[in-house]
Amino acid sequence: MENIQTEVTKRLLEINTIKIQPDNPFTWASGWKSPIYCDNRKTLSYPETRSFIRDAFVQLIQEKYPEAEVIAGVATGAIAIGALVADKLGLPFIYVRSKPKGHGLENLIEGDLKPFKKVVVVEDLVSTGISSLKAAEAVNNFGGDVVGMVSIFTYNFPLAKENFQKAGIELTSLSRYQILIDFSLERGDITKDQVESLMEWREDPANWGK
Repeated sequence: MENIQTEVTKRLLEINTIKIQPDNPFTWASGWKSPIYCDNRKTLSYPETRSFIRDAFVQLIQEKYPEAEVIAGVATGAIAIGALVADKLGLPFIYVRSKPKGHGLENLIEGDLKPFKKVVVVEDLVSTGISSLKAAEAVNNFGGDVVGMVSIFTYNFPLAKENFQKAGIELTSLSRYQILIDFSLERGDITKDQVESLMEWREDPANWGK
């Protein structure tokens, strides 16, 4: 798995999906200051990388969740890659909105989810895990049975680990924070001094930079 994680990390960096700027941090919607910005939607514009990620997800799901009967993408970032994974696996696909649609049937889940079907949730990015787990909860509330979650990238925040443990849901990611830092240091993208600040951010992102 680590070889896959390293290769995915390399590919994400090559197409500038992940930007590391500890000296000029980004501001997230939550107001947190972040030395890293990750936009995995960009992978869709690169067919070779897109296909590599799709196939890595397919292999992961076949190995860890052979009982999977439905693939669910979390809106909006994981809809496209989730659909590609479902197509490759020959499984039904649904996607979960962040909130119910404000008109028509006011759906929270789009697609046809049969009761008691075993579902793997696909995410593009996991930070605190709160929004991802809300999507999994929605699937369960609509009669599905979430057996696990997979993502392209995770920051590995301690808070996220705690949230997933409380929810009783396993998260497996194709790329993760520590591998990103190790690989970026090896490439010379960041310095050893910057690594210390980057690790401090992961441990306490809400207060970093204040």
